[in-house]
Amino acid sequence: MRTVTVKSGNYPVLIGPGLHKEAGERIAQSVRGKRCAVVTDDRVGPLYAKLLVSSLEAAGIRADVFSFPNGEQHKTLETFARAVAFFAERELTRADFAVALGGGVVGDLTGFAAACYMRGIDCVQVPTTLLAAVDSSVGGKTAVDLPMGKNLVGAFHQPKLVLCDTDVIAKLPQPLLRDGAAEMIKCGVLRDEELFRAMADGSWRNDLEDAIARCVSIKRDYVDEDEFDNGARQFLNLGHTFGHAVEKSTGFTLSHGQCVAIGMVMAFRAAGVPEDELVRALENCGLPTASPCGLDELCAAAMLDKKRRGGAVTLVLPEKIGKCALKRVPVAELRDWFKRGMGETACA
Repeated sequence: MRTVTVKSGNYPVLIGPGLHKEAGERIAQSVRGKRCAVVTDDRVGPLYAKLLVSSLEAAGIRADVFSFPNGEQHKTLETFARAVAFFAERELTRADFAVALGGGVVGDLTGFAAACYMRGIDCVQVPTTLLAAVDSSVGGKTAVDLPMGKNLVGAFHQPKLVLCDTDVIAKLPQPLLRDGAAEMIKCGVLRDEELFRAMADGSWRNDLEDAIARCVSIKRDYVDEDEFDNGARQFLNLGHTFGHAVEKSTGFTLSHGQCVAIGMVMAFRAAGVPEDELVRALENCGLPTASPCGLDELCAAAMLDKKRRGGAVTLVLPEKIGKCALKRVPVAELRDWFKRGMGETACA
């Protein structure tokens, strides 16, 4: 088992086999409460909720399960309202906590509900997808979507513990592994050329625990340096300004990982850096590399991206594999950067 400690929130990320069976004992050591709500969805819940509840109860923790339909389209204020109402109906107090059992959607929604209920209760993240394990379960970004854009309502709320069971991750269907691979390739492009090579040639699968730990460590370093996303943490948005625009424009019919993959290719093109090596790595992981949407759709979607600050957006632009830079771009110039990202023209 690997342990990565996030200093900014003073919590461990545990990565290894069999952690679901040990979840109750480990959670009991990390939180003070003896009651919790396990938040999950209708795909993950039938697979793992019973085991988790049994483990919690064996550790002396009463657990009630709140489930909602799977999918980004259900990460809404309506579902959030149902979740916090469930907490109240079960009479959770400020001494109690919530457990997110699922992928990134479940983790985002649970964390936000925990941040808001009674002005904040503890939260534990139990990611069941590779993407959630290497990215969204760590760092405390929580949110729900609005019709106008993704993650527009949220809060920073660090978990008390993250439990990543590699036995669960290893059993995932290929589409979910591919989604996680996109974020792992992103980590390699940012600051780990060796990890990028392992993703490109497929050798990362030989030691899943190590590959996940490397990604979590990279994210941990950015979060520790910049917990509230005002500086260095923005590097983690590589591919996301372009990718979120694709995600919204396609009505979330493409997964987050697929859109990040497309967004990274667009970032390479926009930066004027050859994308051939990246494209090969993405294709070897079964990920798309071209946007199915037109320029007008993407630019309209980008206008409401939460990373827009006033009249500018900070883009993450690659310089080479393992090194990127931040560039603040006026909104008036964003269309030109999207054009270049789609290979249509160059920025002035």
